Amino acid sequence: MPGGYLLAILVSFVGILLIDLRAGLVVRRAPRRALAATGIGVAFFLAWDAVGILTGVFVKGDSPLYAGVTIAPELPLEEVFFLAFLCYLALVAWAAGRRVQEGSRRRRARGGEGP
Repeated sequence: MPGGYLLAILVSFVGILLIDLRAGLVVRRAPRRALAATGIGVAFFLAWDAVGILTGVFVKGDSPLYAGVTIAPELPLEEVFFLAFLCYLALVAWAAGRRVQEGSRRRRARGGEGP
C-alpha cells in the first residue's frame, strides 16, 4: 500500500499529540518553544542525514509502503515526518518524565512514600 509508512507516522504523531494535549505536557504549556525545539531537531537530523547520504552511509531502501516522493536523492518524504515525530515524541517523553519526578519529590517532601 503506497503511503502506508507515512500514514503510520501521521497516526502515531496524532496519538502522541492527543496524549500531550490531554496531559498538558508540551504544546499547551509552550507551543512556540515546542515548535522551535521540534524544528531545530528536524534541521539537525536532516543535516545528519545529508552527511550520511553524501558519504554513502545512508541509502533509501525499496518498500511498497513508501509514498514514492523523494525530497533529495536517497531522502524520502517520510523521513522528514519521521524526524518531526521523533523530536516531538522525545519532548513529550521528557516532559512526562519530569512530571513523574516532580510528583515523586512532592510526595517525599510531604513525608509520603516514594522511590
